[in-house]
Amino acid sequence: MKNVEDGEESLRKMIAERKEKLNPEMCSCFIDAFLSRKQNLEESGIKDSFYHDDNLLYSVSNLFGAGTDTMATTIHWSLLLMAKYPHVQDKVQEELSRVIGGRQARGEDRKNLPYTDAVIHEIQRKANILPMALPHKTSRDVTFQGYFIKEGTTVFPLLTSVLNDESEWASPHTFNPSHFLDAEGKFTKRDAFMAFSAGRRMCLGESLARMGLFLIFTSLLQHFRFTPPPGVTEDDLDLMPTVGFTLSPPPHELCAVSRQ
Repeated sequence: MKNVEDGEESLRKMIAERKEKLNPEMCSCFIDAFLSRKQNLEESGIKDSFYHDDNLLYSVSNLFGAGTDTMATTIHWSLLLMAKYPHVQDKVQEELSRVIGGRQARGEDRKNLPYTDAVIHEIQRKANILPMALPHKTSRDVTFQGYFIKEGTTVFPLLTSVLNDESEWASPHTFNPSHFLDAEGKFTKRDAFMAFSAGRRMCLGESLARMGLFLIFTSLLQHFRFTPPPGVTEDDLDLMPTVGFTLSPPPHELCAVSRQ
């Protein structure tokens, strides 16, 4: 709770600084856009909109907590997994070089990079950074797999049970990009891929997260090869997660070797 309070205090200072410098003609960030909209509504006589300081604070907090932290944790896992499985890293880099060369990847490139796309999905499946979805409530009485759940009951969907379901994945406990490839090597979607939860309350930022993860991952692998440090083998790299609100990889030292 102390960390939460410290984080909110930092955000309040950030918001106060943006208020002082606000120029509605020059919005440079989300806070500027929110404050400009709030100002326009107030000037129009609308005082009871959702554009108020508390919603701004918690919206920015969500962008950091639900976006930045999860993205960073997934990138940490991706680099660790590439260092542990160099043959997978080789295939990603070969595909990137063959399809897009040295230019920066764009969102539309994803459909032409099936192996890379499969690797990113498998990283998310294997990393399983949010094993429990956020709490939900049942909107009506329901019977699920023989259990009666009363309306209004708080339910925590256990996403890890799907991401590691032996009836859904050929080798659920190993890192295997083939889970997302068909017999012809084309990317294939899987209903059991629930890294962003499921249903109407699934992650609001899924499209942004998918795009950001793709662009960051491809850029890193275009420029660097990731290896264990001298004296450490791939087998020494530990994949046992550190338990917290998210499952983070244990701290490691890796080498980023320039490919230029």
